[in-house]
Amino acid sequence: MAQPRSSDPRDPGTAARPTRLTTPPVDTTDWPVQAADSIERVVQSVRDKTTGPAITAARWLVAGVFLVVAGTMVAILLAILFVRVLDAYLPDAVFGDDHVWAAHGIVGLVMAGFGLYLLSQRRSGSPDAP
Repeated sequence: MAQPRSSDPRDPGTAARPTRLTTPPVDTTDWPVQAADSIERVVQSVRDKTTGPAITAARWLVAGVFLVVAGTMVAILLAILFVRVLDAYLPDAVFGDDHVWAAHGIVGLVMAGFGLYLLSQRRSGSPDAP
């Protein structure tokens, strides 16, 4: 009578036998859906890597343009406000009845002074310049 063999993998009697590799069965009934899902995953991955950064850059560009336009508009309206306030409060005895020219001159001097201050604060682009 034959003796039963051990199922222990450390047993030298069973370790020498080659094992048969099996692959899981492939479900071929739903392959069109699987192919479509694979294509959709690849397209979504490519889209996320390409259009995602482009959309972010476009949003920043639009926000930047909006801020530049709004800032320019605010600066112009403030200049108009300062001219009108100065025109209303400048004394007629010193500048005459029509003294809008003086208000424009004062606002122009203030803006020129601010521009010269900013110009003096600039930094040179070359490393060896003083």
